[in-house]
Amino acid sequence: MKRDRRGPVQDLPLLPSLLLLLIGIPYLSAAAATITTIKSGFSVKPSLGASLLSYSTVSFQAILGDPGGNFSFGFLMPMNSDSLHLAVVHIPSGFPIWRASRDGRAVVARRSNSISLSFDGGTLLLSDPQGAVLWKVGSPAGDVVELHPTSNLQVRAENGSVLWQSFDAPFDTLVVGQNFTSSAALSSPNSRFSSRLGANFIALYMNSGDGRAYAGRTAVMYWQEKAFEETGTIDEKVGPIYARLNQTGFLGLYQDETNRVHILPFDTNNRNLSRLRRLTLETDGNLRAYYWNSSAWASDYSAIRESCELPTYCGAYGLCTRDKDECQCLGGSSAADACLPEGYGDLCGGNFTVLRRAGVELAYDKLLLYKKVGSQEECERGCERNCSCWGALYNNLTRTCYRMGFPAETLVATSENRVGYFKVRLVTSHGGGGSTRKRVLLACLLVLLGVVLCVVFTLWYRRRRLRRGLSSAALMGDTHSPVGTYKEFKGSTSFRDVELSSSSSSSKR
Repeated sequence: MKRDRRGPVQDLPLLPSLLLLLIGIPYLSAAAATITTIKSGFSVKPSLGASLLSYSTVSFQAILGDPGGNFSFGFLMPMNSDSLHLAVVHIPSGFPIWRASRDGRAVVARRSNSISLSFDGGTLLLSDPQGAVLWKVGSPAGDVVELHPTSNLQVRAENGSVLWQSFDAPFDTLVVGQNFTSSAALSSPNSRFSSRLGANFIALYMNSGDGRAYAGRTAVMYWQEKAFEETGTIDEKVGPIYARLNQTGFLGLYQDETNRVHILPFDTNNRNLSRLRRLTLETDGNLRAYYWNSSAWASDYSAIRESCELPTYCGAYGLCTRDKDECQCLGGSSAADACLPEGYGDLCGGNFTVLRRAGVELAYDKLLLYKKVGSQEECERGCERNCSCWGALYNNLTRTCYRMGFPAETLVATSENRVGYFKVRLVTSHGGGGSTRKRVLLACLLVLLGVVLCVVFTLWYRRRRLRRGLSSAALMGDTHSPVGTYKEFKGSTSFRDVELSSSSSSSKR
């Protein structure tokens, strides 16, 4: 007898759906309560009251909503922080699809009800209490600000023409229908990583920890996807390529609307999922795709599949073991704390020491500059004499020497025929390593010297006061002084000593 598959078990998914609907009602109501058009003369300040939407890590003040109630533009405020961002947020999840940014960094204001967001004269402007402009966009011809159902924030003229749009200024995320051009870049929320297009590829880059350049370059490429040109070819005369996230589940590279030169498929490619999709550059440097499954963001793609291949997974001078995803230091110790301080710039002063380790490689060494050499010694000498070189990786089998124009980040354990040569700065302006210990020791010595001086001064001062007190008592005939009468003195040991001394002197004469 066959079991009837229709029954209570099949109806169970309806329960979480109903719960999600009930949970989502406050968010949808809040989104619907916002305005859908901002006109000239508009001004608003952050609210510090109960009108905020609260999520696990952020709170959000919705200002401008899209007609469908899925997105809203407003003030985003991280928990346990006094910072404030301008963002377009996905209301059901609280995820910021877009953030106002400048030069690859999110615009951050201090949370205050004196901060002002205004729209006047075609300019959407965020200013602080002193009137300083923190961020502004728009055009004198702008009449309204609206949020498109795709999450695209737009400044538009009365005739409908778009004068500015957030799709042209992405921060860390792309959504379906948004063109990612060669003039734009994605930046991770911590500003450590970026993504840009090249002539025939899309790539990920690592910036230095303090924002300085690596050996004259602004960033180091650690991942690249080249166009296969399987369905079209790139013609340099036509113009640069651009990328676009497709609803069917892939990132496409195009030269124009009729010439797609490459696709980067996701796990759900061609599964006819009519869900909201996003592609985000995250704080660990990975580019990941997600789709919204009505309750959470489901992972759909990762540019880098293995943790050990993430550029900073084990930190500066760290070593990662692929099969275990475990970290240790290149010097051999555990990597519970930072292995060595991260450097920057060049080493033209020669103030560095050398660390060697066999059986290591960079996951992205094929993207580095390299050349054929005769030996490991030749590979190392070339780096040693070059003050812009931070390290070299030598392959004994192919006799290939890879140059590193940046401080060693996460290395990957590999076969013993690969040897790494790494420079470690002895003194950094950041105060890492030996320079920190020297400063701590000097500070302790100064404190100790100060204590000794205070003790010496106190003893000297007390003795000085005591002497002055004795002298004053003798002159003033103070009865409380240790100076007694002549009769008392004559009966004392001191008088007898003086008397004996006088007798001795008389006998000698």
